[in-house]
Amino acid sequence: MKNVSISAKAFVVSALILAGLMVAAGVLTRVVPAGAYERIQGPYGTSLVPGSYRVLERPDYPIWRWLTAPVEVLASPDALTAVVIIAFIAIAGGSFAGLNEARVLEAAVAILARRYRARRFRLLAAVSLFGMLLGSLMGVFEESVLLLPVAGALAASFGWDALTGLGMSVLAVGFGFSAAVSNPFSIGTAQRLAGIPLFSGAPFRILVLAACYGLYVGFLTRYARRLELKGSGALPAAAGSGVPSSGSAVVPGSVPASSPAEPELPAESYRGARAFGVSMAGLLAVVLAVALVPGLSDYSLPVMALAFLAAGFASTRASGFPVRRWLSAFGGGALGVLPAGILILMALSVKRIVLSGGVLDTILHGAAQAVSGASGYGAAALMYLLTLVLNFFIGSASAKAFLLMPLLAPLADLTNLSRQIAVQAFAFGDGFSNMLYPTNAVLLISLSIAGVSWPKYARWVLPLQTAAFVLTMGLLMLSVAIGYR
Repeated sequence: MKNVSISAKAFVVSALILAGLMVAAGVLTRVVPAGAYERIQGPYGTSLVPGSYRVLERPDYPIWRWLTAPVEVLASPDALTAVVIIAFIAIAGGSFAGLNEARVLEAAVAILARRYRARRFRLLAAVSLFGMLLGSLMGVFEESVLLLPVAGALAASFGWDALTGLGMSVLAVGFGFSAAVSNPFSIGTAQRLAGIPLFSGAPFRILVLAACYGLYVGFLTRYARRLELKGSGALPAAAGSGVPSSGSAVVPGSVPASSPAEPELPAESYRGARAFGVSMAGLLAVVLAVALVPGLSDYSLPVMALAFLAAGFASTRASGFPVRRWLSAFGGGALGVLPAGILILMALSVKRIVLSGGVLDTILHGAAQAVSGASGYGAAALMYLLTLVLNFFIGSASAKAFLLMPLLAPLADLTNLSRQIAVQAFAFGDGFSNMLYPTNAVLLISLSIAGVSWPKYARWVLPLQTAAFVLTMGLLMLSVAIGYR
């Protein structure tokens, strides 16, 4: 099993795409008038004052600063976010390298592959549902990166590819985050700012989650089955599983017969794998605590990184792996993923350029004017689209809620929509595109770890994203028709 690292091709392609987006953001600062809303400090944070927009003189923002924006991020309010994310991926990369070197992950995947090979599609559906529930109920998102190497290795053991591993982990969590039932970062923040009861309207959102899960698991299962048909249904052996490699021909969808395979892993590796399973259960408890305990959400990434570091070290020590070799493997793994830090700074710089040019509030004002003049159905659709556009620049759900909900809530009143519908439109626009836009740091990290370029991933996921957009727009129109409150 290879260590987590970033392929040179994936890095170059992602960097070129982000450089193009930085230039496009810079052009916006030259063609869109500058303007700003007044902001006030409320009980939950800083939000916009509706009706306070005014045109401003265009700031002096030279073209050369478009190129230095990634460095300027480190001196901006986003600096702490950038540093924490970069530290997170370095710790995750180093921890996985240690687990790989001790062959603990290999043993863990072999255990799962042996147990679920005949029920692999049920396992795919169950793991996907688990990921979606983490996102939908608890707002887990960035932390899902930790699931990716295990899911990718498990997918490979069944003869599937890296995209399937992405689908079983990060993409599932991202779709669950979007089809939110009690996500504290999107639904919770938006409802508080809209002045409606916290987590109210849950029955309709449960319907949304069920519909999105059906679409999602159908897409992923169909793709995995196509991979097996393309490979004549043969599945590669997991270590010590007694399952033949992909050279054996079997009936598509059947379970290959037992025959000699790779040598059995050392007993120490299996002991470490069992310790890793217990550690991951503890890690899940940490995720629950971070998501549910007030005040801990701001510390989710550093807490998760430290918890995973402890889990990885404990598992390798349980396998008898020497500390000196673990430190060496950890250092190599951390260095292997650090180039993703450059991509993260470039992604965050797109927002920095638009803010420095003073045009973000102008875009918000123009969109708000369009929503105020629309019918109920049109206003709901425009709220969705406005959030979808803003999500390109600002990935944080709570930060976006503070910008948008003070505008969307009164606009909902003006167009005879319930504020619950405005919150639902916001949730749809905020979430699904996180797993498509190349400005999203979590997506960039995930693609780098999986060794998949963004164009290849985009071609794969675009049909699912298109179907999800059509489905959620239809559900939003249904909410207007039934007077959802």
